[in-house]
Parts: sequence; C-alpha cells; structure tokens
Amino acid sequence: MKGVFEVSSVEETWALAKELAKELKPGDVVCLEGDLGAGKTTFTQGLAAALGVPGRVTSPTFCIVQEHQSPDVLFVHMDLYRLHGEEDVEAIGWEDYLSRGAIIAVEWPERAGSLIPLSAFYVCIHHMGEEKRRIAIDKGSTFEI
Repeated sequence: MKGVFEVSSVEETWALAKELAKELKPGDVVCLEGDLGAGKTTFTQGLAAALGVPGRVTSPTFCIVQEHQSPDVLFVHMDLYRLHGEEDVEAIGWEDYLSRGAIIAVEWPERAGSLIPLSAFYVCIHHMGEEKRRIAIDKGSTFEI
C-alpha cells in the first residue's frame, strides 16, 4: 500500500488503517510519524481493530510498550518518545517481539535507528485542522507530506 490520502474523521482513519492491516504479516513493523496529537494512536487503534485485537488500545506514552493478543497475532504498540536510542529500544524487548512474530506499531521510530527493518511500513500523519488529516503511507521508506 502506497499513497497520500486525506481523511476527515476517525472512521475514515480506521478504514485506511484497515486497508494497511490487510498487507501486514507476523514480524512486520509499522512506523508512525507525526506531531503530537496528529493521530498516530488513532491510526494504531484502527490497525488493532482490523487485526482482531479485543478491547481498547490506548497510547503507551508512559508505559512505552503495550501488548495486545488477537486470536491470530501478537500486536505490540510502542511509543519510543521517552527513549534515547537503539540500546533503550533493545532493552524493552524489540528483538524478542520480532522473533515471536509480533506486528509492531511504533510511534517515534527514529529513536530505534537501524533497528527498523528495511521492509517497514511508514505512516506519516499531518494534522490539517479539526478532524482533517493527510496520511502518507509507503513501504521501505519514509517521506514528508
């Protein structure tokens, strides 16, 4: 999945996340980029719902990592904002999650540096006022919108 999309509601954001979720397989990483409040967690909630994760998915800002088990896959949501580099990311179990086949959604992925696989999906969200967002999705590279 690749392209730039404009959404005007949570429902449209979730629908876009659902389309991306169709392409995800165990061990994939989804990098979420955007300013605070842009909608990274909202997009992640849509991914989780599409992957069959039960219950509420919230931002892991203070706990850094949240694990969610669906019937088919382990979904891990990471917020690396408070970490300082690759060593910190390794210390929270990055390699273990990948070896277990987790799908990882990671906010502030630049903190993970070279740990991000070349095959990662990138989702860049730009807040355009009220509910409007421009969301760029690419695989294997990041780009600004």
